Amino acid sequence: MIVSRLAAWRSVAVLAIVCLLAAACTGGSPSKTTGGGSPVAAHPSPRPNIVFILTDDLSMNLLPYMPHVQALARTGVTFNNYFVVDSLCCPSRSAIFTGQYPHNNGVFRNTGADGGYHAYNRLGNEPKTFAIPIRTAGYRTGFMGKYLNGYAPTDRRAPGWSTWDGIGNGYPEYNYTINENGKQVRYGDSPKDYLNNVLGAKASQFIQNARNAGKPFALEVGTFTPHKPWIPAPHDVGTFPTLQVPRGPAFDRLPNNAPRWLRGFPPLSASDIRANDQVFRLRVEAVQSVDRMIGQLQQVLAKTQELRNTYFVFSSDNGFHIGEYRLMPGKTTAFDTDIKVPLIVAGPGIPAGQTVNSIATSIDLSSTFTQMVGTKPNDAVDGVSLLPLMRGAKAPANWQQAVLIEHHGPVLNEKDPDVQQSRAGNPPSYEAVRTATFLYVEYQTGDREYYDLVHDPNELNNLAGLLPALRQQQLHKLLAGLEACHGAPACQAAAASAG
Repeated sequence: MIVSRLAAWRSVAVLAIVCLLAAACTGGSPSKTTGGGSPVAAHPSPRPNIVFILTDDLSMNLLPYMPHVQALARTGVTFNNYFVVDSLCCPSRSAIFTGQYPHNNGVFRNTGADGGYHAYNRLGNEPKTFAIPIRTAGYRTGFMGKYLNGYAPTDRRAPGWSTWDGIGNGYPEYNYTINENGKQVRYGDSPKDYLNNVLGAKASQFIQNARNAGKPFALEVGTFTPHKPWIPAPHDVGTFPTLQVPRGPAFDRLPNNAPRWLRGFPPLSASDIRANDQVFRLRVEAVQSVDRMIGQLQQVLAKTQELRNTYFVFSSDNGFHIGEYRLMPGKTTAFDTDIKVPLIVAGPGIPAGQTVNSIATSIDLSSTFTQMVGTKPNDAVDGVSLLPLMRGAKAPANWQQAVLIEHHGPVLNEKDPDVQQSRAGNPPSYEAVRTATFLYVEYQTGDREYYDLVHDPNELNNLAGLLPALRQQQLHKLLAGLEACHGAPACQAAAASAG
């Protein structure tokens, strides 16, 4: 039944794309097509637009259930080695806004002196956002949805955004307040108030308004989906009654020589597995509303003749594990389940159906967005633009070969929406390096992990204790170099040294 449903959805997605190309489903003007089948607006804006959809806790295993995202990948480029710099919401989002590693922007947690919205501001990060140079370049800039942990609708709008719809606690998807350009507006619990429906409508109106004004635009939509408590839209509830969480090679298995924080975890019980299956079903149901939003925004872009002239970007702030390594649902680890997330981009000059295997990271998005609109990021960014790779260029010889992951843990604040029960995995502070061929982790406790991803892609055999002393010294030096880097030239040089 699931297979047939997915087949039907794929057919709907393909039909939707065909309709977009022909402008028949929206009533838009006919558009030309390139050889790759991408629509070309009859009168596109002179400068390209950006639509950035940033989801919350979306893991790679949800993509097969998102037909519009899969269709987006067929019309654009997919990064196969894209990683976040911490598998925790606020550090990850702060890195995206500033283009900096946590050790340079100072945001390592969701709360406290080194985390959250107030720490982000106190440490001087607001002026670093990519929105400021884009708006200065003459763009209409719109932000709507989840901003940073600790932001409240009574707080001011962030600089750089001409349209602001910031939300505080949107995790329940109902009964939330939006700061709508400085005015607090309360939403209720009716189906029309379901948050992703509201965000989709606001995003559609923003695009239409910018197009009517003849202005190029850059829009970020930050969903709270599929973060717990995993609330689907009303008509998506119960649509996957028999779905099970994937039972991959790491499911219910501890790595050999596991670090101490993980070592004593027992096998998953039958009730644990049933609970994991239920969480996975809810997450799949919840992301259906995000997927529909993507299709909705593509239709609006097609109707306004801006689809071909718009970079459409889809990603997540971190991944999520369910059952892997005997862990109950959660994040914050250095395993790929938590740090490897989607980055899919379609738009002008981007060839259809391509993949990029070069290492890319969330600190690269700021430089990418500013290059897309023909301006420069702030001077302090640590990342580099991915736009040349998106357009098919080969990575230069000095391209980054590693990404640094920085995590301060464990997460213990009960008011933190990402606080986890111990069995969900709540590691102590660590620094890690992920390359195309290995993962190396140094914990504050003195534990080490090293996984040879060429021979052990599922990260199940920790070889740290078996490495020769010289190799251990090389790995520590690589990690220390990344931890100390400041600015793109230094951070890129440190990352390139991993090759």
